[in-house]
Amino acid sequence: MKALNKQNAPKVQRPERIIQFGEGNFLRAFVDWIIYNMNQKADFNSSVVVVQPIEKGMIDMLNAQDDLYHVNLQGLDDGKAVNSLTMIDVISRALNPYTHNDEFMKLAEQPEMRFVISNTTEAGIAFDSSCKLNDAPASSYPGKLTQLLYHRFKTFKGDKTKGLIIFPCELIFLNGHKLKETIYQYIELWQLGNDFKTWFEEACGVYATLVDRIVPGFPRKDIAVIKDKLQYDDNMVVQAEIFHLWVIEAPQKVAKEFPADQAGLNVLFVPSEEPYHERKVTLLNGPHTVLSPVAYLSGVNIVRDACQHPIIGKYIHKVMFDELMETLNLPKEELQKFAKDVLDRFNNPFVDHAVTSIMLNSFPKYETRDLPGLKTYLKRKGELPKGLVLGLAAIITYYKGGVREDGAEIIPNDAPEIMKLLKDLWATEDTQKVTEGVLAATFIWGEDLNSISGLAAAVKADLDSIQKKGMLETVKGIL
Repeated sequence: MKALNKQNAPKVQRPERIIQFGEGNFLRAFVDWIIYNMNQKADFNSSVVVVQPIEKGMIDMLNAQDDLYHVNLQGLDDGKAVNSLTMIDVISRALNPYTHNDEFMKLAEQPEMRFVISNTTEAGIAFDSSCKLNDAPASSYPGKLTQLLYHRFKTFKGDKTKGLIIFPCELIFLNGHKLKETIYQYIELWQLGNDFKTWFEEACGVYATLVDRIVPGFPRKDIAVIKDKLQYDDNMVVQAEIFHLWVIEAPQKVAKEFPADQAGLNVLFVPSEEPYHERKVTLLNGPHTVLSPVAYLSGVNIVRDACQHPIIGKYIHKVMFDELMETLNLPKEELQKFAKDVLDRFNNPFVDHAVTSIMLNSFPKYETRDLPGLKTYLKRKGELPKGLVLGLAAIITYYKGGVREDGAEIIPNDAPEIMKLLKDLWATEDTQKVTEGVLAATFIWGEDLNSISGLAAAVKADLDSIQKKGMLETVKGIL
């Protein structure tokens, strides 16, 4: 088995045009995989310089392999199982700004630099007033980026053709808006002046993005087989699902500079990210939240098995296609294609996704992912969506605790005040009190849900049915 480096494997030298804050699994399996495909299929001809956003990270491991590694894609593609390995060669070098700050700042001096991409976790886009302009480097990611932009502005004397296009990939709704606001805070804190502020506004673009790909990461249990197959000693293999989606809220002139569509990739440049964010939360996260308690209380432990179950599978289809899809405003064909892709993802033969792992904090999840759909459905159709109502009743039942019919323990997990509320309500053994008490919990819902016409009666009826007939029979009753 050979070492993985540029002596043993082909590595093309390309111009450094992208600065990437973050060396983790997600960026390497998503953004760098996309750039690899753009280089191969759209003559993008660009390489990436990776900047480690925190002091301790993985760049030494990356550099030890000359920044080469493999992406292992697994999943269903049009119903067919795929398990592929691709060597990604787009990272030219990786550097630590805490130990090589001069090298980091010199990135701003490279005239051909054009893009900045980041994934510094949800907490990464934050303003830290203790950061100073002469820190080497600033501790926060937006601080480091502002230092870089200011140095570029000074190096090229305010040349408007030397601005940067910035795509944050952090999992925050409207991440670009948040990053831009934070940069403005540093411009003010460090008194960088109106000329720089105008250059930043007119020459640079910070664009909100939505990213979607499940990346399990390093394939510990499969690594020996993978290395044997590759005949390379790759210690940075990253495993990911086949599905990918990158929605970028930016004008078409940006799309021309970043021609992912020409490489046949699922990268969309749109006027507003919001409907796509809503689609993902509604059609991916929404079904997850209700299928989990329904499946678990029916004796089914894995998401894939729930989808393939003769009754639970129909329930999931009903919630997705007949209920939640009816509450969205994108074209029907587009929604149906996305929902079909979601089902392929749920059915991934390579991932055993335990339904109990989705059950953590189910009430807040229902509030953000399913309650808006329940209200919209009621408004549009004049009746409550039976599947979503049953999902809420299933969560309430799951939080009762106890054991399943097969003896498996039911262990709910949520904020202490939610756990106490459910314990006290179920202690009454009165489903009317349980229903009204849960629906009245304004600290969960931000409102009293007893005011939603017919909801309390419908939830109580489902609770009674689950107690009397069991979950499966109750599901059959609404199909």
